[in-house]
Amino acid sequence: MKKYWFKALLAGLFVIAFNQSCSDLEEKLYDQVKADEFFKNDEEFIAALGAAYTNLYGFQNHGSYMSLQEVSSDEIMIPQRGGDWFDGGIWLNAHRAEFNPQDEPIRNAWNFLFGGVNTCNRLIFQFQDLINKGAVDPALATPFISELRTLRALWYLWLVDSYGNVPIVDRFDVEPGFAPTNATRAQVYAFIEKELNESVPSLSKAVNASTYGRINYYVGKAIQAKLYLNAEKYKGTAEWDKAAAAADEIINSGAYSLEADYFSNFNSNNAGSKESIFVIPYDQVNAQGFNLPQMTLHYVSQETFSLREQPWNGYCSLAEFYNSYDNSDKRKGVSGNQKIRGNFLAGQQFKADGVTPATDGSADDADGPNVIFTPEINAHFPNCQRQAGVRVGKFEFPQGATPNLSTDFQIFRYADILLVKAEALWRKSAGDATALALVNQIRARAGQPAFASLTADNLLAERGREMFFEAWRRSDLIRFNKYDAARQWKPASQPCKQLWPIPRQQIDANKNLKQNPCY
Repeated sequence: MKKYWFKALLAGLFVIAFNQSCSDLEEKLYDQVKADEFFKNDEEFIAALGAAYTNLYGFQNHGSYMSLQEVSSDEIMIPQRGGDWFDGGIWLNAHRAEFNPQDEPIRNAWNFLFGGVNTCNRLIFQFQDLINKGAVDPALATPFISELRTLRALWYLWLVDSYGNVPIVDRFDVEPGFAPTNATRAQVYAFIEKELNESVPSLSKAVNASTYGRINYYVGKAIQAKLYLNAEKYKGTAEWDKAAAAADEIINSGAYSLEADYFSNFNSNNAGSKESIFVIPYDQVNAQGFNLPQMTLHYVSQETFSLREQPWNGYCSLAEFYNSYDNSDKRKGVSGNQKIRGNFLAGQQFKADGVTPATDGSADDADGPNVIFTPEINAHFPNCQRQAGVRVGKFEFPQGATPNLSTDFQIFRYADILLVKAEALWRKSAGDATALALVNQIRARAGQPAFASLTADNLLAERGREMFFEAWRRSDLIRFNKYDAARQWKPASQPCKQLWPIPRQQIDANKNLKQNPCY
């Protein structure tokens, strides 16, 4: 499937030349490709769309949106290991919900998300301009505009979830000095809903190589399902029926199903996964950015996986989260056995032969020189031991891997949609039999006994076990009213800390922006 995507992506590189300043829209947009010689068929429009999708490759980079989502949840932390990883306290702040508007990840995530919005706005403007000038057939161009509007809605879903009260910028032809004001969270919600309602019906329902890694009808429904699942937090009114209905369209399509093997979703060659609804198609050569080996593995894990470069020894999970899995759960992994896949790498680590212990010459660990990833973490800062904390093992680390994985990262996965429907039904009726059956379907694949009933605690815990390190946990904790509570290495926090601050640089540059409460 990736071959189709990369052909379109590489063909679309020419659109970089179109990335003109918002204040200089009068210059000729098509200085390399004339409109009357291009945009005559689907393939040429798809090539132009490439820029909108390449923005997504920054999703898995360290130090931006994904990092903040994970480290500010109960799944992941980046402790200060002596002289490593203090970084001005930014990751300690993130885990403790003590964000500062000047922290670099806060700025990086904002720029990443609004960069995606801006690229969509630019391409929508260009396509609409061609229609207005009679240079292209509206029937050909309009579905691609709908695709871009839906992708923009996804960027705004992430923005409303993380920053809340953000500006709504839905046009590219703005005047010099344009300085938008904040919209309320409810207004952003209404904008996203309207965009999806108007655009999704025009999207293709094809589920094949032509839509792999692109927005189609069912991706639009997945965005709607997530929007409605969190509606009570975003606008103050629950929308459980709408969440279940959007999930049902995906489920009833018959286009997706659970993989028999959970980890086939996270292999290096996972493009054929039947669970993939929308992915970022990473590639270690052509589409880099999935840097997980560097982010989570210990320095000497280089010998375990024969890695091309030494990892950074940063991201680890927490004992409380790790222990939420039963030892019989197929998703957990087996401590001390790196050859059995698991969401975690835990216990004794070995070199590539699986027999010779991996050793660390540091004297800071009570376990001695053998590298043993312990669920228990001795300290958040300043002297967390180098071996403390189980590591993220969910995604395959092939022998000889580069710092960039070739695993396609699933933004929307079928198992998540089953859990979305289950939760929406459970919220309406705690004894709903369909909701229970859906959750138990997920548990059965993991080799776990069926729940007799659903509660807030076991439903949230099952979402965590299934969706670990897929960037949804922070949002889940907030929706279940668990985010503010004290937990491992995090004190109790005020409800206003559920939102990230608007970056100081944005406030300084645009006096019309107002900071979120708490900051």
